[in-house]
Amino acid sequence: MAGDYHPYSKFTRVWIPDPEDVWKAAEITRDYKEGESVLHLKLEDETPLEYPVGQKSNPLPFLRNPDILVGENDLTALSYLHEPAVLHNLRVRFLESNNIYTYCGIVLVAINPYEQLQIYGEEVINAYTGQNMGDMDPHIFAVAEEAYKQMARDERNQSIIVSGESGAGKTVSAKYAMRFFATVGGSANDTNVEEKVLASSPIMEAIGNAKTTRNDNSSRFGKYIQIVFSRHYHIIGANMRTYLLEKSRVVFQAEDERNYHIFYQLCASSTLPEFNDLSLTSAEDFTYTSLGENIFIEGVNDAEDFQKTREAFTLLGIKDSSQSSIFKVIASILHLGNVQICSERDGESCRISRDDLHLKHFCRLLGVELQQMEHWLCHRKLVTASETYVKNMSSKQAANARDALAKHIYARMFDWIVEHINKSLQTSSKQHSFIGVLDIYGFETFEVNSFEQFCINYANEKLQQQFNSHVFKLEQEEYMKEQIPWTLIDFYDNQPCIDLIEARLGILDLLDEECKVPKGMDQNWAQKLYKQHSSSVHFQKPRMSNISFIINHFADKVEYHCEGFLEKNRDTVYEEQINILKASQFQLVADLFHEKDDVTSSSKTSRVNVRPAKSLPKAPNKEHRKTVGLQFRSSLHLLMETLNATTPHYVRCIKPNDLKEAFSFDSSRAVQQLRACGVLETIRISAAGYPSRWTYPDFFSRYRVLMKKSDITSADKKLACKNLLETLVKDSDMFQFGKTKIFFRAGQVAYLEKLRADKFRAACIKIQKTVRGWLQRVRYRKIRKSAVTLQRYGRGYLARRFAEQLRLTRAALVCQKQYRMVQTRRAYLRVRQAVITIQAFTRGMFTRRIYQEFLLHHKAMIIQRSVRGWLQRRKFRRARDAAVTIQCAYRRLRAKRQLKQLKIEARSAEHLKKLNTGMENKIVQLQRKMDDQSKELRHQNEQLVVTNSSLGSEVTKLQKQLEHLRSRRDEGQLTSLQDELQTAREELREAKKLQEEHGSEKLRLQQRVEELERENCLLKSEKEEMNQKLLQHSKSLEEDDSSVSQREVSLQSELDAERQRYQNLLKEFSRLEQRYDNLKEEVSLSKFHPGHRRNPSNQSSLESDSNYPSISTSEVGDTEDSIQLVEEMGVEKAAMDISLFMKLQKRVRELEQERKRLQANVDKMEELAKRRDSEVKSPTSEQETADLAYNSLKRQELESENKKLKNDLNELRKTVAERASQNSSSNEQQDGYNVLLSQLKSASEELEARKEEVLILRTQIVSAAAQQRDKNDHIDENNSKEPIDEEEALKAYHGLCESKKLLEAQLQSQSRQHKDELEALHTQIELLKDDIEKKQEILNYTMSLSPEAQVEYSVQQEITRLTNDNLDLKELVEKLEKNERKLKKQLRIYMKKVQELEVSQAAAAASQTGRSNPELSRQVTVQRKEKDFEGMLEYSKEDEGLLVKSLIADIRPNTVSATVPCLPAYILFMCIRHADYINDDQKVASLLTSTINAIKKVLKKNNDDFEMTSFWLANTSRLLHCLKQYSGDEVFMTQNTTKQNEHCLKNFDLAEYRQVLSDLSIQIYQQLIKVAESIIQPMIVSAMLESESIPSLAGVKPMGYRNRSSSMDNDGSGPSSYTLEALIRQLGQFHAVMRDHGLDPEIVGQVVRQLFNCINAVTLNNLLLRKDVCSWSTGMQLRYNTSQMEEWLRGNNLYQSKAAATLEPIIQAAQLLQVKKKTTQDAEAICSLCSSLTTQQIVKILNLYTPLNEFEERVTVSFIRNIQNRLQERNDPPQLLLDTKQTFPVLFPYTPSALSLETLHIPASLNLDFLIRV
Repeated sequence: MAGDYHPYSKFTRVWIPDPEDVWKAAEITRDYKEGESVLHLKLEDETPLEYPVGQKSNPLPFLRNPDILVGENDLTALSYLHEPAVLHNLRVRFLESNNIYTYCGIVLVAINPYEQLQIYGEEVINAYTGQNMGDMDPHIFAVAEEAYKQMARDERNQSIIVSGESGAGKTVSAKYAMRFFATVGGSANDTNVEEKVLASSPIMEAIGNAKTTRNDNSSRFGKYIQIVFSRHYHIIGANMRTYLLEKSRVVFQAEDERNYHIFYQLCASSTLPEFNDLSLTSAEDFTYTSLGENIFIEGVNDAEDFQKTREAFTLLGIKDSSQSSIFKVIASILHLGNVQICSERDGESCRISRDDLHLKHFCRLLGVELQQMEHWLCHRKLVTASETYVKNMSSKQAANARDALAKHIYARMFDWIVEHINKSLQTSSKQHSFIGVLDIYGFETFEVNSFEQFCINYANEKLQQQFNSHVFKLEQEEYMKEQIPWTLIDFYDNQPCIDLIEARLGILDLLDEECKVPKGMDQNWAQKLYKQHSSSVHFQKPRMSNISFIINHFADKVEYHCEGFLEKNRDTVYEEQINILKASQFQLVADLFHEKDDVTSSSKTSRVNVRPAKSLPKAPNKEHRKTVGLQFRSSLHLLMETLNATTPHYVRCIKPNDLKEAFSFDSSRAVQQLRACGVLETIRISAAGYPSRWTYPDFFSRYRVLMKKSDITSADKKLACKNLLETLVKDSDMFQFGKTKIFFRAGQVAYLEKLRADKFRAACIKIQKTVRGWLQRVRYRKIRKSAVTLQRYGRGYLARRFAEQLRLTRAALVCQKQYRMVQTRRAYLRVRQAVITIQAFTRGMFTRRIYQEFLLHHKAMIIQRSVRGWLQRRKFRRARDAAVTIQCAYRRLRAKRQLKQLKIEARSAEHLKKLNTGMENKIVQLQRKMDDQSKELRHQNEQLVVTNSSLGSEVTKLQKQLEHLRSRRDEGQLTSLQDELQTAREELREAKKLQEEHGSEKLRLQQRVEELERENCLLKSEKEEMNQKLLQHSKSLEEDDSSVSQREVSLQSELDAERQRYQNLLKEFSRLEQRYDNLKEEVSLSKFHPGHRRNPSNQSSLESDSNYPSISTSEVGDTEDSIQLVEEMGVEKAAMDISLFMKLQKRVRELEQERKRLQANVDKMEELAKRRDSEVKSPTSEQETADLAYNSLKRQELESENKKLKNDLNELRKTVAERASQNSSSNEQQDGYNVLLSQLKSASEELEARKEEVLILRTQIVSAAAQQRDKNDHIDENNSKEPIDEEEALKAYHGLCESKKLLEAQLQSQSRQHKDELEALHTQIELLKDDIEKKQEILNYTMSLSPEAQVEYSVQQEITRLTNDNLDLKELVEKLEKNERKLKKQLRIYMKKVQELEVSQAAAAASQTGRSNPELSRQVTVQRKEKDFEGMLEYSKEDEGLLVKSLIADIRPNTVSATVPCLPAYILFMCIRHADYINDDQKVASLLTSTINAIKKVLKKNNDDFEMTSFWLANTSRLLHCLKQYSGDEVFMTQNTTKQNEHCLKNFDLAEYRQVLSDLSIQIYQQLIKVAESIIQPMIVSAMLESESIPSLAGVKPMGYRNRSSSMDNDGSGPSSYTLEALIRQLGQFHAVMRDHGLDPEIVGQVVRQLFNCINAVTLNNLLLRKDVCSWSTGMQLRYNTSQMEEWLRGNNLYQSKAAATLEPIIQAAQLLQVKKKTTQDAEAICSLCSSLTTQQIVKILNLYTPLNEFEERVTVSFIRNIQNRLQERNDPPQLLLDTKQTFPVLFPYTPSALSLETLHIPASLNLDFLIRV
């Protein structure tokens, strides 16, 4: 297999050189055979290319790595290590994944993104803390963590070397490294050294950074910052060295460049009043700041930066006076640059105008004499052996001297600032170790390179030499550790180049020698260089120049121009000018130039000695002999000594482009920097040996597909790996077997990957072959089945068509037969119908004739019957009318009598009551009666019509009979008929009269009905109006209810926020308390003296062991007067007087408020009385008096009901006020709101009932009036001569109307009172809102303060609140105590009487029967004591310490595991009950104070013991519940038994201690969470991401240098590997411990929820920072792990605790790793799926997604851009990682105990024999 492998075969991908992109990808299209001169290639754009290949001139192109290796975190993990592979890997990571950091062995390559990235927050620092170097994605924090860890592990000093070109991001990288150290190694005390270290950055950037053409914030000096740590690895100090400040920038800047930032910042702030004396204007007005022609930087505000610089000066302890002097020196430099030097006529001399304003400002600001400075700026002193004389200078020489003076002043000021920063950062504590951060310039080459570039490149040569030797050393150490035979690796040694520069007669030596020559010149120095070093390999002379030379550096050839070398090396400043500055009247200016002793380099102490990079100024005659080159060489040697004594870590910053464009990559510029910074040299050294390293388990897991079955099943994986490699790779030099790893030569991993891919490809082909064969067979079966089906259906179709033809033929015959039958039948039916018709007409004719005869006989009979009936009815009517007339007369007589009686009764109230009771029924009866009368009227009308018609027909008949009889009978008969006719006419007239009477009666009834209908309409309209008012009122009440519910929700949310803030303050308070205890211990240890020392005793009674419960810091308050009183009068007396004084003040305020409230009530009552007086009329009659009497009775009932409503509302206000004043739990708040809603509902229902009652009363009054009016109308009809009765009825009706109005007025007054109550309730709610707003303002003000001020202000506010609460409670206690004293006195009197009575009865009984059996009486007494046990425990005051020690300090959870849970809490409460029973307040306060302090001490001692913390959390919360349950408050007594209610506390209200216990419970809960998180946090990543919960699913990719043994712990232990089962087992242990200790299930659920949130945050943060776990298999493992966690929640009944919801982000991340990521539909699905992930997190996971096999595909850039566009509308927070320290607000719900105290058993193992059961 190995022998057939040809690397340059067809389809192999290679890299070929390209002039634009440096390297271009291509693919071989034809197999290459050795000896051929052409390699046939195809570019990526399908362009063919014949690439010439030769022996030396054109070697074979570099091979490309497999796609699976592209984008690796470490460049050394690549199989082929060469320049194009490195460049391509960096390009892919930078452009496609936006990863700016990449490892290259021990080097961190950082590419400047030119964009702010959200990857430097505190959560990222926390994520990298404690992690190994290769476990997380590359980051500057990983390098800093590695340095910090090696410092602690190896106890060796560390250095981080940051280098790169200008604009590559060196300063930012160094700043972030220092931020990491400041966060991780924060100072242990309050000195805040880490803040001072960070504060030095803005100062150094202001005075040492400037804008260049390549960088807007380029560091123009090198600096080495040493951060010093203590033995506990906390920052205790720092020191800074600086190297080679670019002084020439002070007086000259190139085009589009700026001077140092401090000049522009000062000019931008020149308008401030404190800078008026500097006489500064815009930077454009000064020569030294306007040479670059652009004084602004885009996006930079110089004034704001200057403010930050001043704040940093202040933080570092530089006084305002010193700052002012510094700014004066800077301003003087600007004025010096504007001094005009005028040339004289001779050209050899010059002068300065006496009116030069800038020179005056310069001298004034520096405090020097104007005339002397004016003289010596134009003259110089020459000193010879015999004489001294003054010489004039030309204008050019004077300008140069002026510029040299400006540079010298700025350099001295720079050194002074650095010196004072070091003084501020130094410490007197013992220094244990340090980490140095070197921010130094990288290799530089420009078109014109001068002395500065020479020194910079010289420094880089030295650093590169150190870097090469360190890399080589690490490489060889790795081989030796793994016991690999190795040969000496050849690496580039730049010592010859360094010797060329610094050796004897080197470039620097010759430069210093030329500087000593009186008339030394740059040209002469260049000639000496040509002569001395022309034979050196690293030195060349340019062809076209005689004043330049070329040095062949390790990075590139650089040509240096000799002009200015001597001047810059001399750095000449005239002594006369310096002497003038020494004589300055300002001390700081004089100190800048005065002589100082050299700092000795040796020290006998054990501290780390930090020597300055530059020697401080010496005497002038010695100082100016020491050249700049010599100073730089000595400081560089000192730096190298420091670096060689430390363990270095390298950060190489790369500038991706020269245009400062965000995420733009210029390959040529990148390659140039990679060559210069040594990254490619690291690659070359690695490639020369065995760059690829695999552990045996990883190799076995990755390449077991290439092994035999026997090797796979073998237990010895190391042997299996050896057998495989010996089989696959024939050349044994291509690999080596170490102790723990396999080492491969370059390219071997790619070869193995190819074999693995071929194996998978062969397996895939076999699978595809089998599947395709199966698919073809299935297809054949489908086709055959289809053909058979088609045949069957075709044959069936033909058969059905033949059958259809047969059916049609038969159908035709049937149709013919049926048609003929129909024709014959129709003819028959036509004849039959004609015969039937003739018969019918004939029979009808005969039948009609017979019917006419019968009809005539019937009509005659009807006439006879009607006449006889009419005669009988007329007789009956006459008799009835007579009877009705008699009845009417009699009834009228009785009605008159009844009317008189009713008038008498109408004046009485009882009649009105009776009248009202039946009004409604009478109205209904009248309505029914009216309906009956209308029905009867209609019936009578119908009868009348029938009678008229019958009479008319009879008249016609009689007329006919009369005519008939005239012809037959005589005249006698005629007269009799005429008489009968006359009587019939009379009867007809009577019938007409009766009809008219009925008509008039009908009209009258119709009018009455109309009147009743109108009244009914009025009543209906009034009813509708009242209903509408009621509806409106009910709607208003509903709106009030809804608004109250909304306010309830808002108040609930605000309460949760307040609770969260309060708990955070408690956490901060506990932390400060812990810090105070630590400081107190340190002070006691450091300042111990023999003898007695007095401790401060003015602490709170709840926080110390004091026995004075009435004295506490919360009661005394935080005013200065109170403190003074305490100091003057002592603790006890001062506490009593001050508390009394503040109590009186509080009482005066309350009395004033009570007076205002009473005055308001009086005013309101007066208005109400006036309103009632205006409504009630003064003159009243007797009837009105009776009505008012009845109404007053009704009003009294309504007022009593109204009082009930008022009482309910008062209770409601009290409930709201109590809930607002107390900071209680949310359940209590919810109960208060429930009371509020229930009472509002009951009040509204009561109001509705009263309104309905008033409406009923009103309808009864109206109906009574209507009934009275009907009676009056009826009486008027019968007796119209009595008008006085109608007037009396009207008066009665008006009286009823008045009573109705009075009732309405009462109803309105009640509604107004109800509105007043509601308004009062609303005002109380508004007051609560105002209180909340004040608290919010206080919170906002607190957040604007510094952390120390926040803590101080919050403690002050808390003390004030507690003081007010204490005063209120004390006043309430005093009132209750007074009542108790009275009751106790009465109780004692009664008890004495009862005892005397019992004694007398017992004596009488004993005298009769008890003498004979005294033993029996004793037994009865004993039984009585046992029966009367009340669940209390008595102890003496002296045994309190023993009780606390036995029950709290010495107890262990396992000692009481078999007893009742929370037994110590029950015992303590029973002791408290007894102290309350005997009314001993000192005993109660002392016991509670001792208990709280003892619990705090136990928890402090066991601060990392989960079991102990859980035990005391359960007991503290149970003690708090007992204090609530037996407090006597009705809110807590609802679930108690009768016996438990009898056990309530009688004398003391312990609400204050309940609050303290609540706070203590919160602190214990937070400690419990902290302990649990510290236990599970090391397990989370390994269990959730790394362990194989599903075996053989995870794949392994090759890792790089960072996973070598040098990055791991040397002891080999390292972090343990945890599985998911271990994590779940640990959670189960936590749950079992909390459950066994009797912790409330709600609190257990909150603990589990918090732990699950920690698991989610840590897992997701690691997933976002690790590329190796972002794969499909990890997603599958992660989803399985989360499902197991959810299953654990369900199994322990914890799914309702909202813990599962906290895992939603990591679940969605797992699904994101598993879903398809190709099409637009996939993008939509991802956007809808990942609702709990932010946009940054989704994009980060997609960028990190890594395929583990070649068959998987990477996520394309276009797909990621599509996701980003779709998620733009989201308003996600900018942070990438989750906050692992996020805590949910804890809630302690009230859970009463069902345990009876009298049944509690105390085990003997507790040694509490001194407790007595009572």
